[in-house]
Amino acid sequence: MAATRTKATANLLQLPTTLRTLLAQQSYQRPLASIVQQSTRSLSSTPSNASSVDPTEVSHFNALASSWWDPHGPSRLLHLMNPLRHRFINLCLTSQADPPRLMPNLPLGSKEAGLRYLDVGCGGGIFAESAARMPGVSSVTGVDPSSEVLAIAKEHARRDPNLWETGRLSYLNCGIEDLPKMKTQADVGVEVAKVGLSSAVATNTGDAGKDVQNDQGYDIVSLWEVLEHVSSPHAFLDILTPHVAPGGWFVMSTIARTWTSWVTTKLFAEDILRIVPRGTHDWAKYINEPEVRKYFEAKPGWESPRAMGVLYVPGVGWREARGGEDWGNYLWAIRKSPLK
Repeated sequence: MAATRTKATANLLQLPTTLRTLLAQQSYQRPLASIVQQSTRSLSSTPSNASSVDPTEVSHFNALASSWWDPHGPSRLLHLMNPLRHRFINLCLTSQADPPRLMPNLPLGSKEAGLRYLDVGCGGGIFAESAARMPGVSSVTGVDPSSEVLAIAKEHARRDPNLWETGRLSYLNCGIEDLPKMKTQADVGVEVAKVGLSSAVATNTGDAGKDVQNDQGYDIVSLWEVLEHVSSPHAFLDILTPHVAPGGWFVMSTIARTWTSWVTTKLFAEDILRIVPRGTHDWAKYINEPEVRKYFEAKPGWESPRAMGVLYVPGVGWREARGGEDWGNYLWAIRKSPLK
C-alpha cells in the first residue's frame, strides 16, 4: 500500500508545472493526497443489501434525457464509442472454438435461434438499438432504472417498426434486482438433458426448449459505462452475472482508478473541455482491471477474460490503446463456461 502511494505521488509530481497549477486551482475536487490514498480498492468488499439504483445517479442522467440522441450533445462520447463496442463483442465471439453462425436476417419466430442480448443501464438505447440491427441477433432487452431516459429510448425505437413491432427490441424500467431470477448452471444442465440439447438451443418458439433458453440467461450481457456509477460493485455483479447463459459473454466498459484517469476524465473532460457534463463521474468509484479480474477468478465457471484499453482522441474518436486498461478507459469481457 505504501509503495503504491509513493509511486502515485511520484507520478503526480512529474506533471508539468502548468498542469499541477490547474489541479491546485480546482478547489471543488478532492485533494491530491486523497487521490493517492484511494489508489487501491477491493471489488470484493462486503456486499451491500441496498438497491443497486442510486437516486443521485438516476437524477443526473434524467437531466440528460432530452439530449440523449443528439450526436453532438452531452452523450456524444457514447455515440462515438458504439462501433468499438460491437467490434469488441465480435472479437469475443470469434475467439471461441465454437463461434456462433451469424445470420443476416432473423424474422420473428424464426427456427434459427440468434443471439439474445441484455443491455443493463441502457439509457436512451444507443447501444441497444444498434445491437438489435446487427446480423445474427434475435432479440435485445434494454434495462434502466430511469423512467425519463427510458421514455426517450422507447420513443426513438418506435421510429423503426422493424425493431418495435417485431419485438426484436424491448425495454424494462427496473433495477437488476427486479429481473426474473435465473436458474443455476446445474439446474440448466438437468433440464437440457431432459429436453435434448438440440431443442433447447435451437428455437425461440413455444416448445420445450423455450423455457430452458429463457431461464438460463442471455448470450450477451452488456454493462457499458455503468459499473463506475455503482456504489457496491461486488453486490451488483453478484446479481447481474447469473443472467449470462452458459457459453455466453459478459461484456462491459469502465475506467481504471488512476491519477491519469482523474486528470483526463475529471479535470479535462468535465471541467476544461466540457465534453462531459460536470458531475458525471466520481473518481472514487472507478474500477481497476485487476479488481474486476480478481472478482471473477474467485467465481467458478468463468473463462477467457480479455481487456481492451481505449482512448478518446478529440476530433478523431475512440481508438484502441494497448495497455490502456492500466490507466484509463477500457472494455472488458469474460465468458461463462459452456455446459459439458
